Amino acid sequence: MRPAAGPDASGAGSARLLLGLAAVAVAFAAADTYVVVLALPDMMTSTGVPIDQLQRAAPIISGFLLGYVAMLPLIGRMADLRGRVPVLVFSLVLFALGSLVTALAYDMPSMVAGRFLQGVGGGGLVPATLALVADLYPPHRRGVPLGVVSAVQEIGSVIGPLFGAVVLAFTDWRAIFLINLAVGLVLAAAIRRVAPAPHEARRRVDVVGLGLLALTLVAGSLVFLRPPPLLRDLTWGQAFIPFAGDGRWLTPVGVVAMAAAVAFLAWCTFARAPLFDVRRWVGALREADLTGALLLAVALAGVILAFATADPKVQVFSDQGLWFLLGSAVAAVLFVVHLRRSAAPLVPRGALRRTPAWGALLVSFFIGAALIAALIDIPLFARTTVYPDSQLLAALVLVRFLVALPVGAVVGGYLIRSLSPGVVTAAGMLLAAVGFVLMTRWDLTSLSEWTANIALVVCGFGFGLALAPVNAALLAFTDDDVHGVASAFVVVARMVGMLVGISALTVIGLRRYYAEQADVPPVREVCDGSSRCDEFTRLLKLAGIAQEHAVFWGAAGCAVVAGVMALVLFAGARTDQVSARDALSAH
Repeated sequence: MRPAAGPDASGAGSARLLLGLAAVAVAFAAADTYVVVLALPDMMTSTGVPIDQLQRAAPIISGFLLGYVAMLPLIGRMADLRGRVPVLVFSLVLFALGSLVTALAYDMPSMVAGRFLQGVGGGGLVPATLALVADLYPPHRRGVPLGVVSAVQEIGSVIGPLFGAVVLAFTDWRAIFLINLAVGLVLAAAIRRVAPAPHEARRRVDVVGLGLLALTLVAGSLVFLRPPPLLRDLTWGQAFIPFAGDGRWLTPVGVVAMAAAVAFLAWCTFARAPLFDVRRWVGALREADLTGALLLAVALAGVILAFATADPKVQVFSDQGLWFLLGSAVAAVLFVVHLRRSAAPLVPRGALRRTPAWGALLVSFFIGAALIAALIDIPLFARTTVYPDSQLLAALVLVRFLVALPVGAVVGGYLIRSLSPGVVTAAGMLLAAVGFVLMTRWDLTSLSEWTANIALVVCGFGFGLALAPVNAALLAFTDDDVHGVASAFVVVARMVGMLVGISALTVIGLRRYYAEQADVPPVREVCDGSSRCDEFTRLLKLAGIAQEHAVFWGAAGCAVVAGVMALVLFAGARTDQVSARDALSAH
């Protein structure tokens, strides 16, 4: 299935273009993870949630994370069975559909549904793209493209808030998701254009399918939008009057939308050459082990909900976290039992049996735990010290970190041509730890000085060095027909590491903050009877700095653990010499 020697000269240009389009899609989807940071208050207001009840908006974020992480292994396995390009196109279309639903959302359930679809589509891009690299390049040439893909994924998580800020400066939050819709469809069309499937190149246009789809989208959009001019019209307004109750979907226009959707699905199921072949994709789901994927999704969802819904000021995971984790454990046990009994499991037997393969998952977990501290707490430190009134300027401090990260990714890709992935990963994590230790020496004015750039650049460069070797080790020590699902698991490991890491490190930091704050004298004592003064504000800021220092120390510890694990678990692994088949015979 994968060319043994990578792309030939005639196909190198199209291969690079295809990989470039896929990388752009990965970056854009990753940005959408955090794009709601600034838009969240307006999104809450639009769905009728009061601004002072922020906890009710948690599903907007956790819904995306659930879709992004929980369905990754299933989509990765489908990419192994049905091909990378079809899954890339399908994921982009699903991402675009989720963006449309989110942009038109009128209540919390519709908004969460849209964000979930965005997460599923956006998450599906990552394993398909990483597996595409393995298809296009032999082991000794994968380093740089893997580094590029990994780098843009992490950069996207910070571009998200900046992108949201720019859009919100000119228009409202819905424009963010309409832009996502347009970009997703354009990228899907471009990828199909660059790499069309042979059996689809000569297909006729499905006019009936297009018509039913258009009717579904138009009628469904009217249900969501309920345009005031139509509502006020004596004739057209009757189409929005419910047959019973007050539900939007029980109106004539709602019934038309649902009927058109059912007719579209029926046509795509039974037509000879439909716009979307439902039978083929349902067959792919069964072949990919849908039952196993659902059990794993429940297990991952329990972990995500336990940590993502917690209040980090007082707890590592939420009040219901123990129940979520218990449900996750039960689902995980059932998943393992299912894998042992299934004739065609989601994770083929022995897929991750080699030490560098399963070791990549552990290393990725701790890299994620350390990386999230940089992405979240460096801007927080900037807000605490030099930019208390500007979230945008505080976020821009991270640009110095991000400039170094892709450079490190490219260098790391080149280094694994001659060095072990374990050595390169350990060196990168050591640099990241050094960067975090330097950050623990920052004070109130450090970010105003050029010396702060040293810590940011060293840390970013270190993370960049580690990204490509981990993915390269995984791909080199797994078989070609499981690259998609294996890549999905390494991404899941990093995302779970981020969730657990930010919760644990934030709790550690806040405990340090409360301890420091307890030592601050009463405000009237510091301010000579006044209720506020500069000296008291300075003392509170110092307590906040102590909090961030504790987080940076914890992140440095996670980075060291990742580096040591890489040295041990990747020992003897050389992606420039060992292919998956060679590794099989060696073990």
